[in-house]
Amino acid sequence: MSTELRMLVYATAVLIACVLVQAIAGILANGLPTQAGARDDLPPVKKFHGRATRTVMNHIEGLLMFAPLVLVAAVSNVSNQWTVMGAQLFFYARLAHAVLYWLGVPWLRALAWGVSLAGTVIVLLALLGMI
Repeated sequence: MSTELRMLVYATAVLIACVLVQAIAGILANGLPTQAGARDDLPPVKKFHGRATRTVMNHIEGLLMFAPLVLVAAVSNVSNQWTVMGAQLFFYARLAHAVLYWLGVPWLRALAWGVSLAGTVIVLLALLGMI
């Protein structure tokens, strides 16, 4: 398996962890019966549960841009120092982003988000032959 595909697998594992953290935060905030129900009339979201939910959505958005590029690279047999570096930047920054989001650290979280986007753009530019 290429490094780029491995980073995609790891990033998917981070998404699974984010979903589990979100689910546990919801259960702790609202109770299992409420979370298992229709959730039509939920109380206002508690701070950590809200951050956990936003972390999941943000990670999904990142994966929606990153995953197709990595899959195109794999199918096209494109793997070089740029695609590897971009994929690694994406994964490690997304991991940091999730932890920083859960902890409520604003500026470093934004920096991690930017680095993950830069990693995605690097893979894109490598696929387009621009770097």
